[in-house]
Amino acid sequence: MQVFQFLRSNAQWLAAGALLSFLSSFGQTFFISIFAGKIQDAFALSHGDWGGIYSLGTTASAVAMVWAGGLTDRYRSRALGAFVLTFLAAACLFMAFNTSAWLLPLAIFALRFGGQGMTSHIAVVSMSRWFIATRGKALSIAGLGIAVGEALMPVTFVSLLLIFDWRMLWVIAALVALAGIPVLWRLLREERTPQSMAEMDQSAGMSDRHWRRPEVFRHWLFWFMVPALLGPPAFATAFFFHQVHYTEVKGWALLSFVAMIPIFTGVGVLSMVLSGMALDRFGTARVLPWFQLPLVAAFLLFSAAGSLWTLALGFVFLGMTQGMQQTLPNAFWAEFFGTRYLGSIKAMGAAVMVFGTALGPGLTGVLIDWQVGIEAQYIGIAAYFVFTTVMMQIGVRRAARLL
Repeated sequence: MQVFQFLRSNAQWLAAGALLSFLSSFGQTFFISIFAGKIQDAFALSHGDWGGIYSLGTTASAVAMVWAGGLTDRYRSRALGAFVLTFLAAACLFMAFNTSAWLLPLAIFALRFGGQGMTSHIAVVSMSRWFIATRGKALSIAGLGIAVGEALMPVTFVSLLLIFDWRMLWVIAALVALAGIPVLWRLLREERTPQSMAEMDQSAGMSDRHWRRPEVFRHWLFWFMVPALLGPPAFATAFFFHQVHYTEVKGWALLSFVAMIPIFTGVGVLSMVLSGMALDRFGTARVLPWFQLPLVAAFLLFSAAGSLWTLALGFVFLGMTQGMQQTLPNAFWAEFFGTRYLGSIKAMGAAVMVFGTALGPGLTGVLIDWQVGIEAQYIGIAAYFVFTTVMMQIGVRRAARLL
């Protein structure tokens, strides 16, 4: 009953967060990777070339996020969100009409910065700042937008590729992004926490203080968390980025692969909602250190998969962590470092995560070109997530004493 009351009382703000999360899909790897084969053919790119271009553009967007992410501390979400969606629509049109391989990194930069970077950043910072006691629920509900995007976009656009030229689909994406602006403007006609009330609605972090970004950067907890911040964006991104190559290695049709994504999304939604509830009840420190363990099972299954049923089970475990990824790391910054400078702090964390999305496809693409099989790579990735879990156990549990 309390959940329904929460939804009813905060529907417009939660819907705005979900809308921004959904529209970030056009800059997410799961969407861009749909066009990987078409782009490689159009520009005569190898797996390593395409991975390198993607990494270059994404790395540039990570650098830009360090500065631009702090804008959420200065401007209202309605105005900043409308501007970023306009930028994202322009990026989609750039991808649609670009014919030069030399400009492809710039197109990737614009898509990644506008979509996966700023649009999702505005959504999670707004939820983290507007909601304190119910932060976990707010983040999980807003995260449903990206879950819907993951469920619908790949199947829809892969099907449309059978009818339309791939460039025309990017024009459609631009129109959808632009259509979201008046909806966002309407939902946020009144923001939940007016700027004049921001001071009284802040929640402090460790040692009962509000940390600034340089202080966070120098704190040992940040560096204990860096491997975990890098891991899921890097290797979940790489998994979807190389889906065309992966299905060729396994001998499956691409449509059979993307048809499994709703399983991943459904599990992710359930995991996201449950992790948000667990976060509100138990706190970030008790839940966060364990959330990457399912990725160990996921990548071992992806490596060994000999049938679509095994792939489906791998998607279940991948979805578990992906759902928690929408709530736990975002709540981590607010709970441990406070909300007063959350935009600039979260921007630094977002930059690390965006850099991870650049590192994963580039690294795995080069290894493919060097004849290191994708199945062997996934065993190494599973081992990496054992390491990140140990690091979080040590760092988060030690820092929890200061809360």
